[in-house]
Amino acid sequence: MKILYIADLIGKPGRTMFKYHIPSIRDKYAPDLVIVNGENASHGFGLTQKNAKELFNAGVDLFTGGNHSWDKKDIIPMLEEGRVLRPMNYPKAAPGSGMKIVEADDAKLAVINLMGHYTMPMVDNPFTMIVEEVSKLHDKGIRNIFIDFHAEATSEKRALMAMLKGKVSAICGSHTHVGTDDLVLDEGTFYVTDVGLTGCRDNVIGMDTKEPLERFLRGFGGKFDVPNHCKRILQGVLFEIEAGRCVDAFKIKAYDEREVEIVQHAYREV
Repeated sequence: MKILYIADLIGKPGRTMFKYHIPSIRDKYAPDLVIVNGENASHGFGLTQKNAKELFNAGVDLFTGGNHSWDKKDIIPMLEEGRVLRPMNYPKAAPGSGMKIVEADDAKLAVINLMGHYTMPMVDNPFTMIVEEVSKLHDKGIRNIFIDFHAEATSEKRALMAMLKGKVSAICGSHTHVGTDDLVLDEGTFYVTDVGLTGCRDNVIGMDTKEPLERFLRGFGGKFDVPNHCKRILQGVLFEIEAGRCVDAFKIKAYDEREVEIVQHAYREV
Protein backbone atom coordinates (compact mmCIF):
# COMPACT_ATOMS: atom_id res chain seq x y z
CA MET A 1 0.00 0.00 0.00
CA LYS A 2 1.11 3.53 -0.82
CA ILE A 3 0.47 6.34 1.66
CA LEU A 4 0.65 10.08 1.06
CA TYR A 5 1.09 12.11 4.24
CA ILE A 6 0.98 15.91 4.30
CA ALA A 7 1.65 17.65 7.60
CA ASP A 8 0.61 20.98 9.03
CA LEU A 9 -1.60 22.22 6.24
CA ILE A 10 -2.03 25.88 7.17
CA GLY A 11 -5.04 28.01 6.35
CA LYS A 12 -6.43 28.89 2.94
CA PRO A 13 -2.99 28.94 1.25
CA GLY A 14 -2.45 25.34 2.40
CA ARG A 15 -5.91 24.26 1.29
CA THR A 16 -5.36 25.94 -2.08
CA MET A 17 -2.05 24.14 -2.60
CA PHE A 18 -3.55 20.78 -1.68
CA LYS A 19 -6.53 21.16 -4.02
CA TYR A 20 -4.34 22.37 -6.88
CA HIS A 21 -1.70 19.63 -6.65
CA ILE A 22 -3.56 16.53 -5.43
CA PRO A 23 -4.84 15.54 -8.92
CA SER A 24 -1.32 15.43 -10.38
CA ILE A 25 0.02 13.66 -7.26
CA ARG A 26 -2.65 10.97 -7.64
CA ASP A 27 -1.91 10.60 -11.35
CA LYS A 28 1.85 10.39 -10.86
CA TYR A 29 2.22 8.40 -7.61
CA ALA A 30 -1.15 6.64 -7.15
CA PRO A 31 -1.42 6.72 -3.33
CA ASP A 32 -3.96 4.31 -1.81
CA LEU A 33 -4.55 6.59 1.18
CA VAL A 34 -4.16 10.35 1.71
CA ILE A 35 -3.59 11.49 5.31
CA VAL A 36 -3.32 15.18 6.23
CA ASN A 37 -2.51 16.82 9.54
CA GLY A 38 -5.28 19.41 9.50
CA GLU A 39 -5.06 21.06 12.92
CA ASN A 40 -4.04 24.37 11.29
CA ALA A 41 -6.25 24.14 8.20
CA SER A 42 -8.79 26.78 9.28
CA HIS A 43 -6.94 30.11 9.29
CA GLY A 44 -4.01 28.57 11.14
CA PHE A 45 -5.85 27.39 14.24
CA GLY A 46 -8.02 24.30 14.28
CA LEU A 47 -10.24 22.70 11.66
CA THR A 48 -13.85 23.63 10.95
CA GLN A 49 -16.45 21.24 9.58
CA LYS A 50 -16.71 23.41 6.48
CA ASN A 51 -13.00 23.18 5.72
CA ALA A 52 -12.88 19.49 6.61
CA LYS A 53 -15.66 18.77 4.10
CA GLU A 54 -13.90 20.96 1.52
CA LEU A 55 -10.71 18.90 1.88
CA PHE A 56 -12.51 15.56 2.05
CA ASN A 57 -14.13 16.45 -1.27
CA ALA A 58 -10.71 17.39 -2.65
CA GLY A 59 -9.19 14.01 -1.77
CA VAL A 60 -8.28 13.75 1.93
CA ASP A 61 -9.12 10.31 3.37
CA LEU A 62 -8.19 10.94 7.00
CA PHE A 63 -7.13 13.90 9.18
CA THR A 64 -4.75 13.82 12.10
CA GLY A 65 -4.45 16.63 14.65
CA GLY A 66 -2.47 17.98 17.57
CA ASN A 67 -2.55 20.71 20.18
CA HIS A 68 -4.92 22.80 18.02
CA SER A 69 -7.43 19.99 17.55
CA TRP A 70 -9.90 21.73 19.86
CA ASP A 71 -9.63 25.30 18.55
CA LYS A 72 -12.77 25.06 16.41
CA LYS A 73 -15.46 23.47 18.56
CA ASP A 74 -17.77 22.64 15.66
CA ILE A 75 -15.34 19.89 14.62
CA ILE A 76 -16.24 17.76 17.67
CA PRO A 77 -19.01 15.78 15.91
CA MET A 78 -16.51 14.86 13.19
CA LEU A 79 -14.04 13.72 15.83
CA GLU A 80 -16.71 11.33 17.04
CA GLU A 81 -17.29 10.03 13.49
CA GLY A 82 -13.67 8.88 13.20
CA ARG A 83 -12.34 10.48 10.00
CA VAL A 84 -10.72 13.27 12.03
CA LEU A 85 -8.31 12.02 14.68
CA ARG A 86 -6.93 13.83 17.71
CA PRO A 87 -3.84 12.79 19.72
CA MET A 88 -4.34 9.43 21.39
CA ASN A 89 -2.78 10.54 24.68
CA TYR A 90 -5.43 13.15 25.52
CA PRO A 91 -7.63 11.99 28.42
CA LYS A 92 -10.07 9.21 27.58
CA ALA A 93 -12.97 11.56 28.31
CA ALA A 94 -11.94 13.81 25.41
CA PRO A 95 -14.13 13.49 22.30
CA GLY A 96 -12.93 11.33 19.45
CA SER A 97 -10.10 8.87 19.05
CA GLY A 98 -6.38 8.83 18.43
CA MET A 99 -6.39 5.75 16.22
CA LYS A 100 -8.29 4.44 13.22
CA ILE A 101 -7.86 1.14 11.42
CA VAL A 102 -8.51 1.60 7.71
CA GLU A 103 -8.52 -0.63 4.64
CA ALA A 104 -6.05 0.22 1.89
CA ASP A 105 -4.87 -1.96 -1.00
CA ASP A 106 -6.71 -4.98 0.47
CA ALA A 107 -4.86 -4.68 3.79
CA LYS A 108 -5.46 -3.12 7.19
CA LEU A 109 -3.50 -0.07 8.35
CA ALA A 110 -3.56 1.40 11.85
CA VAL A 111 -3.21 5.20 11.75
CA ILE A 112 -2.17 6.63 15.12
CA ASN A 113 -2.05 10.28 16.18
CA LEU A 114 0.29 10.91 19.14
CA MET A 115 1.47 14.10 20.85
CA GLY A 116 4.71 14.91 22.65
CA HIS A 117 5.20 16.48 26.07
CA TYR A 118 7.64 19.38 25.64
CA THR A 119 5.75 22.75 25.41
CA MET A 120 2.51 20.88 24.75
CA PRO A 121 -0.76 20.62 26.72
CA MET A 122 -0.82 18.13 29.59
CA VAL A 123 -1.40 14.66 28.16
CA ASP A 124 -0.50 11.09 29.08
CA ASN A 125 3.03 9.82 28.52
CA PRO A 126 3.21 9.06 24.78
CA PHE A 127 6.04 6.56 25.17
CA THR A 128 4.43 4.26 27.72
CA MET A 129 1.06 4.52 25.98
CA ILE A 130 2.31 3.70 22.48
CA VAL A 131 4.23 0.59 23.56
CA GLU A 132 1.03 -0.91 24.90
CA GLU A 133 -1.03 0.11 21.87
CA VAL A 134 1.46 -1.30 19.37
CA SER A 135 1.57 -4.55 21.31
CA LYS A 136 -2.24 -4.79 21.16
CA LEU A 137 -2.20 -4.23 17.40
CA HIS A 138 0.41 -6.95 16.93
CA ASP A 139 -1.72 -9.33 18.98
CA LYS A 140 -4.58 -8.64 16.54
CA GLY A 141 -2.31 -9.39 13.59
CA ILE A 142 -2.06 -5.75 12.47
CA ARG A 143 1.52 -4.96 11.46
CA ASN A 144 0.90 -2.01 9.11
CA ILE A 145 1.15 0.91 11.56
CA PHE A 146 1.66 4.61 10.82
CA ILE A 147 2.24 7.19 13.56
CA ASP A 148 1.89 10.96 13.20
CA PHE A 149 3.95 12.17 16.17
CA HIS A 150 2.95 15.79 16.80
CA ALA A 151 5.81 17.08 18.94
CA GLU A 152 8.05 20.11 19.44
CA ALA A 153 11.26 18.44 20.56
CA THR A 154 13.33 16.61 17.95
CA SER A 155 14.70 14.45 20.76
CA GLU A 156 11.22 13.13 21.57
CA LYS A 157 10.62 12.20 17.95
CA ARG A 158 13.98 10.54 17.52
CA ALA A 159 13.56 8.64 20.79
CA LEU A 160 10.23 7.26 19.60
CA MET A 161 11.93 5.98 16.46
CA ALA A 162 14.68 4.35 18.52
CA MET A 163 12.06 2.62 20.64
CA LEU A 164 9.71 1.49 17.85
CA LYS A 165 11.89 0.80 14.81
CA GLY A 166 11.15 -2.63 13.47
CA LYS A 167 7.77 -2.61 15.24
CA VAL A 168 5.86 -0.02 13.19
CA SER A 169 5.86 0.85 9.51
CA ALA A 170 6.34 4.62 9.65
CA ILE A 171 6.79 7.50 12.10
CA CYS A 172 6.39 11.01 10.66
CA GLY A 173 6.85 14.10 12.79
CA SER A 174 4.62 17.15 12.59
CA HIS A 175 4.07 20.44 14.49
CA THR A 176 7.23 22.52 13.97
CA HIS A 177 6.26 23.50 10.38
CA VAL A 178 9.95 23.21 9.38
CA GLY A 179 10.86 20.23 7.22
CA THR A 180 13.89 18.11 8.03
CA ASP A 181 16.09 16.05 5.72
CA ASP A 182 16.66 13.01 7.96
CA LEU A 183 14.44 10.59 6.03
CA VAL A 184 15.56 7.06 6.86
CA LEU A 185 14.46 3.45 6.41
CA ASP A 186 15.71 1.35 9.32
CA GLU A 187 14.59 -2.20 10.16
CA GLY A 188 11.50 -1.71 8.00
CA THR A 189 10.45 1.56 9.66
CA PHE A 190 10.36 4.86 7.79
CA TYR A 191 11.16 7.93 9.87
CA VAL A 192 11.36 11.70 9.37
CA THR A 193 11.56 14.24 12.21
CA ASP A 194 9.25 16.75 10.53
CA VAL A 195 7.55 16.76 7.16
CA GLY A 196 7.20 20.55 7.07
CA LEU A 197 4.28 22.87 6.37
CA THR A 198 1.97 23.22 3.39
CA GLY A 199 0.92 26.84 3.03
CA CYS A 200 2.77 30.18 3.05
CA ARG A 201 6.55 29.88 2.83
CA ASP A 202 7.74 33.52 2.80
CA ASN A 203 7.03 34.41 6.45
CA VAL A 204 7.36 32.73 9.88
CA ILE A 205 6.14 29.11 10.01
CA GLY A 206 3.23 29.93 7.71
CA MET A 207 2.08 32.99 9.66
CA ASP A 208 2.30 36.70 8.84
CA THR A 209 5.63 38.07 10.09
CA LYS A 210 4.22 41.02 12.04
CA GLU A 211 3.18 39.28 15.27
CA PRO A 212 6.17 36.90 15.54
CA LEU A 213 8.51 39.90 15.16
CA GLU A 214 6.57 41.82 17.81
CA ARG A 215 7.10 38.96 20.22
CA PHE A 216 10.83 38.75 19.48
CA LEU A 217 11.40 42.51 19.61
CA ARG A 218 9.06 43.48 22.50
CA GLY A 219 8.55 40.26 24.44
CA PHE A 220 4.84 40.14 23.72
CA GLY A 221 2.49 40.28 20.78
CA GLY A 222 -1.00 39.58 19.54
CA LYS A 223 -2.63 36.73 17.68
CA PHE A 224 -0.81 35.04 14.83
CA ASP A 225 -2.47 35.45 11.45
CA VAL A 226 -2.26 33.67 8.08
CA PRO A 227 -1.54 36.09 5.21
CA ASN A 228 -4.10 36.47 2.43
CA HIS A 229 -1.34 36.70 -0.18
CA CYS A 230 1.95 34.85 -0.04
CA LYS A 231 4.36 32.56 -1.82
CA ARG A 232 3.23 29.00 -1.20
CA ILE A 233 4.69 25.54 -0.76
CA LEU A 234 3.40 21.97 -0.53
CA GLN A 235 5.45 19.38 1.35
CA GLY A 236 4.65 15.73 1.90
CA VAL A 237 6.03 12.23 2.04
CA LEU A 238 5.01 9.13 0.12
CA PHE A 239 5.84 5.73 1.51
CA GLU A 240 5.04 2.16 0.53
CA ILE A 241 4.30 -0.60 3.03
CA GLU A 242 4.44 -4.35 2.42
CA ALA A 243 3.54 -6.80 5.21
CA GLY A 244 4.18 -4.23 7.93
CA ARG A 245 7.54 -3.03 6.59
CA CYS A 246 8.19 0.19 4.70
CA VAL A 247 9.98 -0.69 1.47
CA ASP A 248 10.28 2.76 -0.11
CA ALA A 249 9.84 6.38 0.98
CA PHE A 250 10.53 9.80 -0.44
CA LYS A 251 9.70 13.46 0.06
CA ILE A 252 7.78 15.56 -2.46
CA LYS A 253 7.64 19.31 -2.73
CA ALA A 254 5.96 21.91 -4.93
CA TYR A 255 6.33 25.68 -5.07
CA ASP A 256 3.21 27.62 -6.03
CA GLU A 257 1.87 26.14 -9.31
CA ARG A 258 5.14 24.48 -10.30
CA GLU A 259 5.22 20.74 -10.84
CA VAL A 260 5.46 18.44 -7.82
CA GLU A 261 8.94 16.93 -7.58
CA ILE A 262 10.68 14.24 -5.57
CA VAL A 263 13.30 16.09 -3.55
CA GLN A 264 14.73 13.30 -1.39
CA HIS A 265 14.62 9.54 -1.02
CA ALA A 266 14.91 7.97 2.42
CA TYR A 267 18.38 6.71 3.31
CA ARG A 268 18.46 2.93 3.76
CA GLU A 269 20.32 1.74 6.82
CA VAL A 270 22.17 -1.55 6.29
